[in-house]
Amino acid sequence: MIDRPELAAFLRQRRESLQPEDTGLPRGQRRRTRGLRREEVAELCHMSTDYYARLERGSGPAPSEQMIASIAQGLHLSLDERDHVFRLAGHAPPARGASSDHISPGLLRILDRLNDTPAEIVSELGETLRQSPLGAALTGDASLRTGPNRSLGYRWFTDRAVRQTYPPEEREALSRVYASGLREIVTLRGPESTAARLSAELQEVSEEFRTLWEKREVGVRPPETKRFLHPTVGMLHLNCQTLLDPEQAHRLLVYTAVPGSESYAKLELLAVVGTQVLT
Repeated sequence: MIDRPELAAFLRQRRESLQPEDTGLPRGQRRRTRGLRREEVAELCHMSTDYYARLERGSGPAPSEQMIASIAQGLHLSLDERDHVFRLAGHAPPARGASSDHISPGLLRILDRLNDTPAEIVSELGETLRQSPLGAALTGDASLRTGPNRSLGYRWFTDRAVRQTYPPEEREALSRVYASGLREIVTLRGPESTAARLSAELQEVSEEFRTLWEKREVGVRPPETKRFLHPTVGMLHLNCQTLLDPEQAHRLLVYTAVPGSESYAKLELLAVVGTQVLT
């Protein structure tokens, strides 16, 4: 049963406790609102301002689980806060751990400050959960992907177009990396896991994956320097720094180029070009 008064009060308190810079939004001038404005929260939660405002007033339709999940992420709630707001809305909280898409506030705060750097938060299955603008320009808009296609490893074996953004001489090695990594996750998470279902589907649809899977390789790692063959700016040589959230098995990946290098100049160009070609 939804507790409308308490849900409204909780959302209002969380909104008023956040500042624009906490979420990557500009502060602007002559700001009088305490915390975020309702329209700013609605933008962060990908919903209309009117819908969110009615929730804070304790009116309107009961929010779905998908709506509550968007609100929990938009308001940068911790896992305990997320579970609390689910219960207030009359829903059972989602599972925690590797199967959860809920990103910790700490990782989000870091990502929100990386607007001029390619960065993304990914799950252990290679699902991009959130991107910086330049991250989307580099690897494509992840919000357009659904189902198993959210996983880079899955797309690698089922969509040949994905390989066009990687140098031809590295593709065979990357196939081994993705097969090896998925085998390690299946062993870690068990035969009933999402990883196990993903591997079973790949064995059905990809002969290449099936051949690699039968080799039972583990511990195959990608090269330290990432090379991307971007359709607009060409070849990029980037270093990848990783920050791990062990509780959720999420990783923040930050891609950088050596200052003064050709790749550094190309990243600056990509920041101007944006995603207009990839989308």
